[in-house]
Amino acid sequence: MTRSFVTPEGVDLRIELGTASARATAFVLDWVAIIVVMVAITFLLLYLAGDKRQVELTAMLWLIGLFVLRNGWFTLFEMGRRGATPGKRLMKLRVIARDGGRLTGAAVIARNALREIEIFLPLSFLAERASQGAADGFLIVCALLWTGIFFLFPLFNRDRLRVGDFIAGTWVVNDARGKLGADLTAVDRARPRRVFTDAALDLYGIYELQTLEDVLRTGREDAVATVAGAIRRKAGLADDGDDFGFLTDYYAALCARLERGMLVGRRRLDKYGGASGR
Repeated sequence: MTRSFVTPEGVDLRIELGTASARATAFVLDWVAIIVVMVAITFLLLYLAGDKRQVELTAMLWLIGLFVLRNGWFTLFEMGRRGATPGKRLMKLRVIARDGGRLTGAAVIARNALREIEIFLPLSFLAERASQGAADGFLIVCALLWTGIFFLFPLFNRDRLRVGDFIAGTWVVNDARGKLGADLTAVDRARPRRVFTDAALDLYGIYELQTLEDVLRTGREDAVATVAGAIRRKAGLADDGDDFGFLTDYYAALCARLERGMLVGRRRLDKYGGASGR
């Protein structure tokens, strides 16, 4: 199932939405990883614990750690350059903004904060009541029904969105890009590369690099021509009639420049000058 995804350069990349089964599998894989980490932390805390009072403190720390890990896991990974948790990367999925812009931290936090209400809040409440022997049949049915409705929500809307995706303005899409730049920068190594000035390369950052990669991988002539034309206009470069070659060379040069910047602590996030670290 494809959707129109118009980038800030005016290019429609026609992205493909991730399937419900792929998203569910990614979620399970992430939770397996979280459980493995929590088991390791549990053994460490039990090893360090001594008397009964320390065991009770350890149990409290474990609950806090689980809350922080399950929220931080999804949020921090999706805030990264790939926009995907390890589970999503294994299933070749990533999170993007539906408006075609850069995925923001606020959107990632919003979509993952809603997961607490969708799934974990009712289940945590049910587990707490069950531990006190106060979980009757009605409470169990209500908690499972609440969680089930939200968990299955992507099956009942055309864009396969969670409630968190509705609120955050995000999509989960197929990501078939593979290793960043591995094959794109290897194209036509026999021919001379175009050389670009620092001013020309400063027009774009990491977000735009990802857009360039998507455009090159789709190989659509209209998209390649649109982006190549936009770069030439901004950089004041002449049109030599080879849009794909021009864009491939620009992508390779931009990739190399951004990587050099990261080595010295500079990370240009986008063309507007957003940066992190120094």
